[in-house]
Amino acid sequence: MNYIKTFGLLFTMLFFYQCTDDDEDTFSPKPRGYYRIAFPEKKYRLYDSVCPYKFEYPVYGKIEKDPHALAEPCWINLQFPYFRATLHISYKSIKDKKIANLIEDTRELAIKHQIKSIGMEETVILRDSVKVYGLIYDIEGNTASSLQFYVTDSTQHFIRGALYFNVRPNIDSVKIVLQFLREDVIKFIKTLQWKDNKL
Repeated sequence: MNYIKTFGLLFTMLFFYQCTDDDEDTFSPKPRGYYRIAFPEKKYRLYDSVCPYKFEYPVYGKIEKDPHALAEPCWINLQFPYFRATLHISYKSIKDKKIANLIEDTRELAIKHQIKSIGMEETVILRDSVKVYGLIYDIEGNTASSLQFYVTDSTQHFIRGALYFNVRPNIDSVKIVLQFLREDVIKFIKTLQWKDNKL
């Protein structure tokens, strides 16, 4: 009889031990996730104004004159309200400036973002047929502006562009949007043409 009682007690203890799973006692919070983003279809329209350049931009973008007090006549902002992003585009006439200084200023502005970055990649822009030359700066990491560029014809025109998000820098949350909008920046560069009219 003692064996039956002992066996019953051991069986009961083993049963309760198996029912108490360690995983149930340990609380593990759900990892932080990000909202799924529905991207609009890529469609473009022409921007052509009194400024000495024209280009194509996406239909989900909105062009506004740069509101800054020191903005020059052909400085514009390409707003992406859905993504809380802005592509700042500033135009300079080379006739009053040295091109080397404009290029160096652009490079210094890109390098300033390297303080919090993990690297910077440069891509050469070379469109001989329409005289569009320049560089794209892809700045990796949690920076205020992960994408900057300049384009020029090297004799008259110079444009600098910088893409900013109106959110705290976090590359994990904006990376997919950055890749999506980078295609629009590339479209800007591929469709950019200089015009002969002077300001």
